[in-house]
Amino acid sequence: MGARLSRRRLPADPPIALDALPPELLVEVLSHVPPRALVTRCRPVCRAWRDVVDGPTVWLLQLARDRSAEGRALYAVAQRCPPNSEDEEEFPLCALARYCLRAPLGRNLIFNSCGEQGFRGWEVEHGGNGWAVEKNLILVPGAPSQTCFVTSFDNLIVLSFTFRSLIHLECDVRFSLADPTGSRGWCFKRQLVDLVMEGVWQELLDSSQIEICVADWWGARENCGCIYRLRVRLLDMYENEVVKFSASPNPVLQWTERGCRQVSHVFTNFGKGIRYVSFEQYGRDTRSWVGHYGALVTHSSVRVRIRLS
Repeated sequence: MGARLSRRRLPADPPIALDALPPELLVEVLSHVPPRALVTRCRPVCRAWRDVVDGPTVWLLQLARDRSAEGRALYAVAQRCPPNSEDEEEFPLCALARYCLRAPLGRNLIFNSCGEQGFRGWEVEHGGNGWAVEKNLILVPGAPSQTCFVTSFDNLIVLSFTFRSLIHLECDVRFSLADPTGSRGWCFKRQLVDLVMEGVWQELLDSSQIEICVADWWGARENCGCIYRLRVRLLDMYENEVVKFSASPNPVLQWTERGCRQVSHVFTNFGKGIRYVSFEQYGRDTRSWVGHYGALVTHSSVRVRIRLS
């Protein structure tokens, strides 16, 4: 019979404490931890780990592992246009940490784009009978919720009709509108997107490698015409307008169509200093009916992407 194999186990190597690792190896190890755990679990451990998480190297290593075309382009820009550390006085984490946590590229930066949470996140002015939230009349592709915001009538038009009937004038009463779109008295709502707060660091915005894509779906009821307007403005840190896009599609006439269509635009080569996107919608019906028969708007979006060429 052969000799029996020994079942004695070799002594295990003693575990290596992470705090005994050289700094460069500690950075490499921590770079494999998911971003949220890196901030919430690893950063509070000790001062050495906090310094690693607060520094740019661990986050650059995470960016370098994205081998997609967009990932490689972003990593190249991050090396060429690193964030300025001065903005850490405004935000608790470094800019690269915010980017990895928020993952802003390709994500819709408009909050509550379809009204699934009522009017949360929107600044609203109620013309006529105000805004309402209803279910979509038809399916809107890609929307996170099949609901929409619905406008009503223009209270200034109703007021002009009242004045005309009272004083028996045959001519139209005209108003001097301070609003640059000529839409005061309409239903209006706006959302201000802070691109830096969403994770896009300022030097990346200023690099000329970023495009800002905006889009909106709008439509009409079949039994009532409507008018819709969109204005999107890029603002600097003081909320001064730098560049804008406006869309004023032809009004939808009563009994002509029922459905939704998309308006979109891409901002490119917009220069330096952009921080905010002001997304502004206007709408009303064409009949001045009581209720909510005006333009329907939904699935609004602001997306940031990196230019590959």
